[in-house]
Amino acid sequence: MSFHHLSHSLRMAVLLAGLALTAAAGVAADNPRTNVPLDTALADARLLATRKPGLTVVRVAGDSMLPYFGDGAVLVVKRAAAAQLQPGMIVLYTNALNETVAHRIVTADAAGCTVQGYNNDRADSTRVTAENLQGVVYATFHSAADRPVLDLSGVQLALAAPAR
Repeated sequence: MSFHHLSHSLRMAVLLAGLALTAAAGVAADNPRTNVPLDTALADARLLATRKPGLTVVRVAGDSMLPYFGDGAVLVVKRAAAAQLQPGMIVLYTNALNETVAHRIVTADAAGCTVQGYNNDRADSTRVTAENLQGVVYATFHSAADRPVLDLSGVQLALAAPAR
């Protein structure tokens, strides 16, 4: 066996072992989590939000928006007018069940926007309109969601969840 072939086989074994460990830990291989504690991500997001008017901070629960963000991510959301919305933007809105949701705009017309999570097989049943729009995602901070969090007071929760 040549050195090149052995090297390739070794790299494949390491890759497969890493994927197996990731799967065993119950974490998607494309989940952009980091070693940054959620408290630090929240503090950084809050600092950014204080520097520009109209920004708010929310934390994410769910994985419908992977690989862009998932459980434990922190979003900085900017107020926006419904007339500014375009397909591809990620919005924060309140659905018909009074849940706050962060999903991507698929289509936009005069009646509002259809939104859908990247990993969802169908669009959300609630359209985004001027009445339920909270804003557009301005920045994303990834964190290690499984670490203890000291203070979540005043931090809104946004779902990145299956379509409802």
